[in-house]
Amino acid sequence: MSTPLRVLVCGTNFGRFYLRAVADLAPDLVLVGVLSRGGTASRALADEYGVPHHDSLDTVDADEIDIACVVVGSTISGGAGTDLARALLARGVHVLQEHPVHHDELVDCLRAARHHGVQYRVNAHYRHVEPVRRFIAAAARLRAREKFVFVDAASPVHVLHPFVDVLGAALGSLRPWRVDEVVASGPLRLVTGQVGGVPLTLRVHHELDPADRDNHALFWHRISLGTRAGVLTLADTHGPVLWTPTLHADRDAAGRLVFTGEQLDQPGSAPLPGTAAGTQRDVFDRLWPQAVRRALREFAAAVRRGDDPLRTAQFDITACRIWSQLAARLGPPDVVRPAAPSQVVLADLVEPTEEVVEPTEGAAEPTGAAEPTDGSDAVEPYSPTAEFFDLAAAAHVATGSAPAVVAALAGIDTAAGPVVEIGAGTGLVTVALARAFPDLEIVAHEPATGMRAVLTSRIYRDPDLRRRITICAEPAPDLELPDTISGAVVCGVAGHLDRPDRVRLWRRLAERLTPGGRIVVELMSIDRPLVLDPTRLSHVDVGGQRYEWWFSGEPDGPDRMRLHTTWRVSAEDGTAVREVADHYHWYTLTLAGIAAESGLPLHDIAPAGTGGPPIGVLVPTPRTTTDQEGTPR
Repeated sequence: MSTPLRVLVCGTNFGRFYLRAVADLAPDLVLVGVLSRGGTASRALADEYGVPHHDSLDTVDADEIDIACVVVGSTISGGAGTDLARALLARGVHVLQEHPVHHDELVDCLRAARHHGVQYRVNAHYRHVEPVRRFIAAAARLRAREKFVFVDAASPVHVLHPFVDVLGAALGSLRPWRVDEVVASGPLRLVTGQVGGVPLTLRVHHELDPADRDNHALFWHRISLGTRAGVLTLADTHGPVLWTPTLHADRDAAGRLVFTGEQLDQPGSAPLPGTAAGTQRDVFDRLWPQAVRRALREFAAAVRRGDDPLRTAQFDITACRIWSQLAARLGPPDVVRPAAPSQVVLADLVEPTEEVVEPTEGAAEPTGAAEPTDGSDAVEPYSPTAEFFDLAAAAHVATGSAPAVVAALAGIDTAAGPVVEIGAGTGLVTVALARAFPDLEIVAHEPATGMRAVLTSRIYRDPDLRRRITICAEPAPDLELPDTISGAVVCGVAGHLDRPDRVRLWRRLAERLTPGGRIVVELMSIDRPLVLDPTRLSHVDVGGQRYEWWFSGEPDGPDRMRLHTTWRVSAEDGTAVREVADHYHWYTLTLAGIAAESGLPLHDIAPAGTGGPPIGVLVPTPRTTTDQEGTPR
């Protein structure tokens, strides 16, 4: 394993995202200090992360630092960020500086980095935001098939530099480029020109509040890349990305339009999986922290490789030159001091008779939209990918979870009441239990519609199972329970509940257990929030297609993760057939933590096979009751 790189974060406004990112990327990166002007909030942050606070570079020992993240405004923003970057480079420290940086300062810092044998890079940030990242990747696939014939775009002036960076990445090149004259139109400026040899029409929101530069943008990045086959659009920096195929009807021999054909069955416009817009809170809680982690991970890799900073920065230098030319043509932005915007919600804009689905974290589709195939658009997790669940889970359950659960329940009084299974999924464990205990009745709860459909089909096929297994849709912890139960199975579910809901669930189950009853709990093998890079966990061939399961995740709070699962289906020649994604949250738990919060004795059991997830058994202490004369019994 590589030696951890020691990181100093300079600045604690946007720098808070860097502090969180460094912590998330442990053990590859380790935070060793915070440098700021010394405000109370900055010192509190340093204390929170358990590192020293410095209010001057003079107190920083450069020999104890590998990387400095300079998240302080540069000269063009009226800050001392570039002077700080130069001083750190001169001390032999690798520097990742937050945008924007003037072209001349960028080149100067790159030359200094080469001279001192260290890395220097400007983080333009937005290319790493997930919808933008997917937009850039989709643009690369599109330009491999079609020629771009126009770019129609919009950007606020304060993030114009990263706009150029994103556009160049999407086009695959910035050269040749030119900036033509600018036309003013109210708060906007219309710019025409060329980037990467593609004609550009750009609208810039050219207003700025000097006291609040980060707010009051009328829109964020919007980029449409036009081809003869259709238009790929980044509708907003934070999603969605839309593909709009060209509307085309063939003509018959008489020259009349033909309004039939398979090409007319495709959606008029469709979102790219994984790019749906979430809530505005989601921007700060997920998208931006994730983007900073990606930038830090890339920079750390460059540090370890020892790249020539000047040679690898030619794209960045060109982007900065284009941005500088745009800024020169636009002139200073108009000064505005607007009040906070009024709150207009979707319900204010629809007909009174229409149902409105408010966006939630993960972005629900509006009523009437086609059924989503991307979990980030889905109302309930697991349903989008339910069709694939058994492809990955069947073998693991058959050799690991199911035998362990059956063994844990050995000896229960099956006549005393049913076993309640919470989160039955597609019924793999359910069926194994029913086979192992021929007289057992089971109440199988599964709230996800897609999973429950498979479960119902599996149970219905077998007359014996159909007689003994009752399927319910209520979610935990407030599901309806029988008065008495002989046991409970909670596999892969507990982490979906927050602590108050889990405590309530354990209490409700324990109250209904008959003597000798027990609760079997299976968790994921994730006991703390951490970054999980996209990894292929399994693949299987079915007919003429291959199904691949990819899994990733990132921290989403001090004890919670956001997990992503993606199924990619391809033909025998490798051609992509479809991709279906899903996401959900998981509270990172341990069996010891479950025992503590439930107040119940817990026994670990080793899952069958090796490498399985943690499985434990909660065994409530038998309750002592008294008869009418007060005699314990």
